[in-house]
Amino acid sequence: MGRYVYDFTQGGRDMAGLLGGKGANLAEMTRLGLPVPPGFTITTEACRAYLATGGEPAGLWREISTHLTAVETAAGRLLGQPDDPLLLSVRSGARFSMPGMMETILDIGLNDESVLGLAKVSGNDRFAWDSYRRLLQMFGSTVMGVDSAHFERALTDLKDARGVPDDVHLTADDLAGLVATFQELIRRETGEYFPQAPAEQLRRAVLAVFESWNGERARLYRRREHIADDLGTAVNVQRMVFGNLGPDSGSGVAFTRDPATGRPGLYGDYLPDAQGEDVVAGIRNTVPLTELEHLDPRSHTRLRAHMETLERHYRDLCDIEFTVERGTLWMLQTRVGKRTAEAAFAIAAELADEGLITPDETLARVGGEQLARLMFPRFDTSRTGDPLAHGLPASPGAAVGAAVFDSAEAARRASAGEKVVLVRQETTPDDLPGMIAAQAVLTSRGGKTSHAAVVARGMGKVCVCGAEELSVDIEARRFTTPDGTVVEEGTVVSVDGSTGLVYAGSVPLTDSAVIRFLENGSPDEDATGLVAAVARVLARADTVRRLEVRANADTPEDAARARRFGAQGIGLCRTEHMFLGERRKLVEAMILARDEAERAEALGALLPLQRQDFIGILEAMDGLPVTIRLIDPPLHEFLPDRTDLAVRMATAEARGALPDPRDTELLDAVNRMHEENPMLGLRGVRLGLVVPGLVAMQVRAIAEAVVRRTKAGGSPRAEIMVPLVGAVEELRIEREEVERVLTEVSQETGITVHCPVGTMIELPRAALTAGRIAQEAEFFSFGTNDLTQTTWGFSRDDVEAAFFSAYLDKGIFTTSPFETLDRDGVGRLVRIAVDEGRAARPDLKIGVCGEHGGDPESVHFFHTAGLDYVSCSPFRVPVARLEAGRAALDATDGSDSR
Repeated sequence: MGRYVYDFTQGGRDMAGLLGGKGANLAEMTRLGLPVPPGFTITTEACRAYLATGGEPAGLWREISTHLTAVETAAGRLLGQPDDPLLLSVRSGARFSMPGMMETILDIGLNDESVLGLAKVSGNDRFAWDSYRRLLQMFGSTVMGVDSAHFERALTDLKDARGVPDDVHLTADDLAGLVATFQELIRRETGEYFPQAPAEQLRRAVLAVFESWNGERARLYRRREHIADDLGTAVNVQRMVFGNLGPDSGSGVAFTRDPATGRPGLYGDYLPDAQGEDVVAGIRNTVPLTELEHLDPRSHTRLRAHMETLERHYRDLCDIEFTVERGTLWMLQTRVGKRTAEAAFAIAAELADEGLITPDETLARVGGEQLARLMFPRFDTSRTGDPLAHGLPASPGAAVGAAVFDSAEAARRASAGEKVVLVRQETTPDDLPGMIAAQAVLTSRGGKTSHAAVVARGMGKVCVCGAEELSVDIEARRFTTPDGTVVEEGTVVSVDGSTGLVYAGSVPLTDSAVIRFLENGSPDEDATGLVAAVARVLARADTVRRLEVRANADTPEDAARARRFGAQGIGLCRTEHMFLGERRKLVEAMILARDEAERAEALGALLPLQRQDFIGILEAMDGLPVTIRLIDPPLHEFLPDRTDLAVRMATAEARGALPDPRDTELLDAVNRMHEENPMLGLRGVRLGLVVPGLVAMQVRAIAEAVVRRTKAGGSPRAEIMVPLVGAVEELRIEREEVERVLTEVSQETGITVHCPVGTMIELPRAALTAGRIAQEAEFFSFGTNDLTQTTWGFSRDDVEAAFFSAYLDKGIFTTSPFETLDRDGVGRLVRIAVDEGRAARPDLKIGVCGEHGGDPESVHFFHTAGLDYVSCSPFRVPVARLEAGRAALDATDGSDSR
């Protein structure tokens, strides 16, 4: 049997895996000498043992009892003793922050007898009965399974009957009556009475927190945040301190810097005469933390000192929960705070300027997903009308969607493809599915530390909280503004999380300052600090990264943009995109050719057009490698739709007219080329082997473009990539054709044209025979989109809509394998191909050109797998640069746990 319980004096922040984040940080604050109410932590190992067996681990209660005795001795009181009861809080605390997703039970130890003792010793009857009703409400719903809505309804009915706006205005007699109502509710709904024995309350509360690890909302949050299901939660048992003892008491949440912008200062919310749950729940509107200076100057001064101590100790933004009990300040929690993308970059830069972190730590503190958010468009404020409402800018960004008023409706509409804004008076953990589905969250209550604000920031969702002038009517599904404007469900609204403003209709968008900087290379006047921070981080990433970053680009314009964004070449130029539009007719002519002469004529018409495209791309990327993929998709994609042709012909016949002869010819060609599964049919290298002259035309266009650029004084670096190779013999035959044409052009022009020839590794067989294929390939590029399809047996166009949502819900996936690389399956094939390819050809250049090349998690894998470069869409190039730098740091310190 292992050790399951640690006193706060026995741990530290480096024990988060065992004690959970909350327990580890409580121990750390205790070690720093901050005023932390005494307590102990039950480890994640105990939780895992309980969940594995369904029973309490052997010896656990004995350990809890021993540590409880120590807390009782220090307090000079016993848990729940009748005359002066010691009360406890029981809180969850996983390794990674999961705000509001698991359970908390406060005021453990109260019963029908001790509530009278608490009233007497505190001199405050109302406080005692308020604490008891809170215990009944939390214990009844969390431990005994009573629907929390029953308690909320009873509380609302009582406030309505008394004509008061909130629970603070209820009297002691009101609350004593509510206690009786709650007790009867529990008996009626469960068939048992609320337990009066304090030890039983504690034991059942601990086990309920364990159980909450597998609650629906906790599982959903973990899937969203990619947190492993087998970590378990710790449980923190702590002596209660009370913020609801009167006007000289209160609870609050504080940040050492603004979590929305990163600006230094004292930020947060305070709620007089309240317990901490009231603050984060947003059920009453808080006052700014600065008000504490007027309400309780002594506590305010001490809080500022403790916040400074914590920020310098953790060297980061700290999120702090505290309670003032009759003028005495207690620190209840700290953690490295969640923040917006803007704040992440600003804070990292400022901490580096203050000498608290190194340049490498600055890079490690931000991520590619955060940078991507900063590149999203913003509202064009020059084209907005008067706002509907103004709230607190809790999580920045611009979002447009139809207003919806409950989580289920948000999820339903979003699944149908509609963009929505979730509007609530305040959110609760049960609203998580709707928050995930929505583009933005808007609440009429709560502050920057409310549930809505904290969770939205963590997810990168736009959020405006505390728009108090809005009257939100959930039952009627509408909200009303002060001037009488009624916004019904389904009405489109625009939410600006950067300013806190809400507008009617869809506000036009404009490029962000970060995009303007990346495009133009100069910071925007009104965002110099943020842009400077982004520029600094990207410069550091470029310094330390090993992976090159290229772009997928098919036009000179995309190539030029990618270069401005920092691309070091083109890793994928798709030649088939050059056959679209008006040129489709030339491809049709090639397909319909009745003999070699007609085919040669069609290819001859395509040649100068392709050559000119390649000239423009090579010019935009002059001096940098440009990997040009020979035509890949099935030729039928360049023909009209089979059904459309059949309908046109049938319509003509119904009118008594003869069908267009060309339609007849095209339909014959479409029927002749029809395949049941064209993505596994005649495409890629197979086309080059069976369609005479196609490869020669494309290679000649590339070679002649290289010659033109060379004569113009350029430094073209074209590379030729053969797609969909599954056998080395395919590549050998095609390479011979490529080299024949390159030699011809070199002899014709007098300029030697050398284009490295490589292949895409996008079939499992190619990966498994990479050693042989490398004998004919000068480079590999992993086409991870097709490699994922062929490894999983998924048709991407079909399966994502058909069943991926079910797979995500059931935990089969934590994320789509088309978004983040499947390391166990596809990743293993990548490693095999890298190892065997390099064994056969040590100088083999290897990259990736699927969209995984721009995915932050996947970039880390490609670094560890030994690739030379990643290639992605132009707008993901900065993200890939950043993550390639972070991957290099992780590899250096051995911390890459992705």
